[in-house]
Amino acid sequence: MNSPRRPLGRTIVRTLLAVALGVVMGALGTVVHRYGDDSLYLGLVLAFALTAAAGVLARAWAGYGTLLAFGVGWVAVVQALSLPGSGGDVVVPAGILGMVWSYAGVAILAVVAFLPSSWFSEVPARRDRPAA
Repeated sequence: MNSPRRPLGRTIVRTLLAVALGVVMGALGTVVHRYGDDSLYLGLVLAFALTAAAGVLARAWAGYGTLLAFGVGWVAVVQALSLPGSGGDVVVPAGILGMVWSYAGVAILAVVAFLPSSWFSEVPARRDRPAA
């Protein structure tokens, strides 16, 4: 079955917007991932939920290309915020929590990539029920 072709201009715009969404979600998640106490880091849970939801949105929007673009934006900003600034401060310190945020966020995007494609199809699922 042939899939409908999207205009090139629309695909480029969606890809650029997916990169921007990745940058925003990566920055927002990086800022809030340390919120909480030692028993429950609520900010980390929220940051993972936002990353997963935005990844699903990017994939549903135009497929794997926009999900990849989202991932590139997300990884770029998370890694940039992990580097020391001009005063020597880092937003993502090299501890357990920073490693979990960096690597588990990428793992969440990998899980989104392997979700069934039928979840993102515009064609309704076929049901083999006899007519009543």
